[in-house]
Amino acid sequence: MGRAPAFCGVILATGDKALLPWPPLSTTSAPGDTLLSAAIRLFFSHVDVVFVVAGANAAALAPIVYANGASLVVNTDPECGQFSALRVGLQEVLSHGRDAAMIALADQPPVRMDTIVTLESAFAYATTQRKWAVVPEYRGKRGYPILAARELLEAFLRAPETSTALAVEQAHQSEIDYVPVDDPLVTANMATSEQYASLPPQLPQPG
Repeated sequence: MGRAPAFCGVILATGDKALLPWPPLSTTSAPGDTLLSAAIRLFFSHVDVVFVVAGANAAALAPIVYANGASLVVNTDPECGQFSALRVGLQEVLSHGRDAAMIALADQPPVRMDTIVTLESAFAYATTQRKWAVVPEYRGKRGYPILAARELLEAFLRAPETSTALAVEQAHQSEIDYVPVDDPLVTANMATSEQYASLPPQLPQPG
């Protein structure tokens, strides 16, 4: 890993929250702004290719994906869960000749711009130490986005279909750096409408 990685953005959007407005209940967001469109724009400030992995919701997501310049990838086995969607997205990354990915979930809010910058800097150092990835932590809890080098992408793809991203990560903890960040959005929980409405309306602004 002597050269700079060629990142792709990968946004897993097979859940039911990608089309929620973002920021929540805000009159300052652009018309039609959603969790998904905000995540795509954030990633495009740091990468030149973004893959959005959809499932049965592909038709609903397509207008937002294409309007924001991203590529839509459909997981044809959505019943297999989020790990299946992750593997579909990562295969696209490798198929397009890239060797690293920024991985986010569309049913979580996009993080702050300075969080991405912090993670990129940490990743650049981590790869010189032969690490495979950096994972953000807020108050000791791991979150997203994950910045993963080719080694971790291939580990995800080699794992059994019945595995999970967390299980693969835990199997390779010595190859992963956990980076503390001052950003509650990396671990934001939106399991209820009350939690969603209470999220800090701090939409990252692409440069």
